[in-house]
Amino acid sequence: MDAVIERCAGLDIHKDTVVASVRVPEPDGGRQQLVQTFSTTTTELLALRDWLAAHSVTVVGMESTGVYWKPVYYVLEDDFQCWLLNARHLRNVPGRKTDVADAAWICQLVEHGLVRPSFVPPKPIRELRNLTRYRKAQIEERTRESQRLDKVLQDAGIKLSSVASDVLGVSGRAMLRALAQGSHDPAALAELARGVLRKKLPALREALRGRFGTHHALLVGTILAKLEFLEGVISELSDEIERVIAPFAPAVDLLRTIPGVDHRTAEGFIAEFGVDMRRFGAAPRLASWAGMCPGNNESAGKHGRGTTRKGSKWLRTYLSEAAKAAGRTKRTYLAAQYARLRGRHGAAKATVAVGHSILIAAYHMLDRNQPYHDLGPDYFHARHSRQHHLRRLLRQIQALGYKVSVEEEAA
Repeated sequence: MDAVIERCAGLDIHKDTVVASVRVPEPDGGRQQLVQTFSTTTTELLALRDWLAAHSVTVVGMESTGVYWKPVYYVLEDDFQCWLLNARHLRNVPGRKTDVADAAWICQLVEHGLVRPSFVPPKPIRELRNLTRYRKAQIEERTRESQRLDKVLQDAGIKLSSVASDVLGVSGRAMLRALAQGSHDPAALAELARGVLRKKLPALREALRGRFGTHHALLVGTILAKLEFLEGVISELSDEIERVIAPFAPAVDLLRTIPGVDHRTAEGFIAEFGVDMRRFGAAPRLASWAGMCPGNNESAGKHGRGTTRKGSKWLRTYLSEAAKAAGRTKRTYLAAQYARLRGRHGAAKATVAVGHSILIAAYHMLDRNQPYHDLGPDYFHARHSRQHHLRRLLRQIQALGYKVSVEEEAA
């Protein structure tokens, strides 16, 4: 097999060691393979960089191993063309696995052009991605704490969530703090209500009568303190994200024109796949990379279930949230698509399909620098003729066991 890349290297990366294999041409026309092991400290990684440069390596391939590839990649990316490779594409012959053999195998795959590099965003997007992912994790943790709070209140017989729409609003927090501090009088607690909640004072007095004990007070006080801490962390992270994402503000504004995509979701989109769509080449490739399109499962002319492939769980979460929000909008193409598919295939498949549509739209918007253009809620009907739509409705009525005659109304 011919060598596609003349001077290349393969790295087998672990937590504490990196085994590097280099393949370069020999003077007599053959191929020479060199192997050396380095540790993963920064000093040793710089030595690895110098060793690769000494052999005039142009392309370095490495397996995506947890998070251990990141420091190696970041040290080498400015001096070499680094390929991050999917571990599922690097399977070697069973029974011949050693670190040296793995490094040599990766090097040979790169040498003959048998693997494709995975998408690694540029440095500014990576920094933004770290911030948005950590903020997302804190938001999810805040949600879990809110759920724990309601469980404690239910255990104590406090039915505040049955009366107040927001237990953690101004009124709800005041009542919870008073409970945690030892106040158990339902009437006094209900008087802490503010705004429209004061219209529900009788219901509040009933809801706040329970079996609130000392351990409940400790748990509620601890949860409230943790919620306040998490809210402070989320606010601080949001401020930093606003600073980092400032150069991409026009892209954020573009993405926010998509129904269901708010400011935070637009930030998440940019953090996950960036703003340069040339890295993907086409909208279907972006959808495939994100795991938001069906896979191929065909053999001997028979087609099996084409389940979606694995992709970024973070991007999939953002797309799912945007799809569900778009499904609740009024008179939009995405809302019509969601309602149409939910009735046929269920909410889960409808969410994936609408998320796919949002991702495709985002690709073209960023690629062309154009805002979102809504096709309208009647798109699925208008794309067919009136006769086609009429025949479909007649079939549905006949399927219910009715016989009808149709007469066109006079103009």
